[in-house]
Amino acid sequence: MTQLTQSTQSSAHTAIEQEALRSKRRAMARKIIFGTLRYLLILLVVVIFMFPVVWMALAAFQRQIDIISPGWGFEPTLRNFENVFGEYNFLRFMWNSFVVATFSTLLSLLLGLPGAYAIARFHYDWLGMVLLAARIVPGITFLVPWYILFSRIGLNGTYEALILSHMLVSMPFIVWVMVPFFEGLPVEIEESARIDGATMLGTFVRIALPLAVPAIVTATIMSFIFSWNNFMFSLVLSGDDTRTLPVAIFNFMTYASIDWGGLMAAAVLITLPVLIITIFMQRYIVSGLTAGAVKG
Repeated sequence: MTQLTQSTQSSAHTAIEQEALRSKRRAMARKIIFGTLRYLLILLVVVIFMFPVVWMALAAFQRQIDIISPGWGFEPTLRNFENVFGEYNFLRFMWNSFVVATFSTLLSLLLGLPGAYAIARFHYDWLGMVLLAARIVPGITFLVPWYILFSRIGLNGTYEALILSHMLVSMPFIVWVMVPFFEGLPVEIEESARIDGATMLGTFVRIALPLAVPAIVTATIMSFIFSWNNFMFSLVLSGDDTRTLPVAIFNFMTYASIDWGGLMAAAVLITLPVLIITIFMQRYIVSGLTAGAVKG
């Protein structure tokens, strides 16, 4: 009787162990399947988004006939880049874009950082809503008033007109990136500085700004990219000497034909600085955008 009971218990334990092993195997199989599907989905998304970029880069080294009649093989050529820098003088347009993007970003920081600090510390929510409305409203709404105003004061076609118009995009963005970050900074640190005799301006410059460096880097990079890629304001407000890269790309399109090779080479030159900045600064961009998400 005792042996029968022990045998029954042993069989029950064996069955339980086998069932647990089967459950573990099923869970592992599900994990492998879901993991594989996840990576395949990620790969699909990467292929979909990267295909135009790869095609653009390859077309920049192809002749016009190779682009129009694509095949599996082609002979690489640098002729498109030679035309871009030689015939179309793209270095001038790159310099214009750099000047406009740099100064519009710096001026936006100069005005946006104190504005964001004031909104965060003194609860000027109405000011934040005004800036947000300026960012939400389509840019073309401001285009005609800008054009008329700059025409009256003689600024059409100048760097000043482009810089001021690009600030309409970059400054609200800087404010709305920085407000949550300033709100997340400990007030006690600033109060201690005020007790030690620091002024409000001194507290902002010596305490708040150093602590906000990650968010400031993020706002700076994103604002520069927005200005670098801006097309609409540059199309209307720029002149022959201040034309930026997105506008200059029209030189490759005529009524009769399109220089696809030159167009793709120009697109590579426009994309490359932004791509390099994004690759090397992505850690700062992510940390800056998430820095003010959690308070306490």
